[in-house]
Amino acid sequence: MRYHSGMSTQIAVRLADDVVEFIDELVRRGEAKSRAAVVSRALDRDRRRRVAERDATILSREAADTEMDELAQFAATTPMDDLV
Repeated sequence: MRYHSGMSTQIAVRLADDVVEFIDELVRRGEAKSRAAVVSRALDRDRRRRVAERDATILSREAADTEMDELAQFAATTPMDDLV
């Protein structure tokens, strides 16, 4: 688990009952230490996805880079089950 350096801010959010049940089940099974950890992990994943989308858009505007072909092939075949 990665810990962020610096201060943290406590916030209150309203979530649907089924989402809270899902979060609580993850904590109960030991897949997360707390509700906050589940929410933080989800937001971190969403932030990484958005950055990747931005990067992909930028790269798609650039001229072809043959050195990146192998990396693109690797990325295209890499499972991303944790992003679902």
